[in-house]
Amino acid sequence: MTAIIGLLIIALGSLGQSSSYVPIKKIKSWSWESFWLVQGIFAWMVFPLLGALLGVPEGSSLFELWGAGGATKAVVYGVLWGVGGLTFGLSMRYLGVALGQSIALGTCAAFGTLFPAIFKGEDLFSGTGLMLLIGVSITLAGIAIIGYAGSLRSKNMTEEDKKAAVKDFALTKGLLVALLAGVMSACFALGIEAGAPIKEAAIANGVKTLYAGLPVILLITLGGFLTNAAYCIQQNIKNKTGKEYFAVKSNVLLNNLLFCALAGVLWYSQFFGLEMGKSFLEDSPVLLAFSWSILMSLNVIFSNVWGMILKEWKGASNSTIAVLALGLLVLVSSIVVVAMAQT
Repeated sequence: MTAIIGLLIIALGSLGQSSSYVPIKKIKSWSWESFWLVQGIFAWMVFPLLGALLGVPEGSSLFELWGAGGATKAVVYGVLWGVGGLTFGLSMRYLGVALGQSIALGTCAAFGTLFPAIFKGEDLFSGTGLMLLIGVSITLAGIAIIGYAGSLRSKNMTEEDKKAAVKDFALTKGLLVALLAGVMSACFALGIEAGAPIKEAAIANGVKTLYAGLPVILLITLGGFLTNAAYCIQQNIKNKTGKEYFAVKSNVLLNNLLFCALAGVLWYSQFFGLEMGKSFLEDSPVLLAFSWSILMSLNVIFSNVWGMILKEWKGASNSTIAVLALGLLVLVSSIVVVAMAQT
């Protein structure tokens, strides 16, 4: 029963993340680099900081807690993850919410699950390691099918239909960017592993397991923010878009800030939910190790639901939609297979 509660909490966080790109469509008069930087302030700084404060032991501080070890590595992995976060945003730009998230998050699910296991020297051909490998293989199969559905959509749609669904649609460029985003985004999982001493120190000092990992999340998102901020500011200078932040009318500025904040809190909810959900999976080692892949797979599923709502698959043939549905079904099966292995 506790495992089911954990999975439901992770699913709620996933639903939030998958919805986080919808508010961005309401932002007005800002270029991509401008709104990406502002939503990043909320997603990677403001809300992670508020969450991290829940994981600080009474009478202590974040800096004291970070001194337990692993903080520098977590930030470095965060910087690398930031490259993934940056290209992740670009994958949405070129492929849309549904296909962009499917490819990027599916790749991230696979590598984010396997990297920590490999770095710990775990045997992937027996026991828990074998179950992880099977689960990841099924996940990758699902992503491959979804990618194929995307290629079918591209072939069957006119240029006008593509632009109507996704303004800057570019399949080849988008797929390459999404794959890079997925591999680099997997560094987030490595950052969580690197910050394990911090989480252990928080628990040892009376912090509930529900919140103990949140100070580590802040370190990783801080590193990611540095990468994204550097790129966005460089683009602001290059494209002379820095004036956009203050050139809009006050009501437009308020609108943009509110929707950036909404996007930020929805995005952060995935990792808030992941850390809380994992606390209910302590008695299920395989589910705990596979939790990253579960989160990313659910993100893919929910993002495709949004893709349907936003009519990004409008004009696609019934056979293309059937292939997409098959890919989503395979993704769900990866979670079911791992969960059944626990019974």
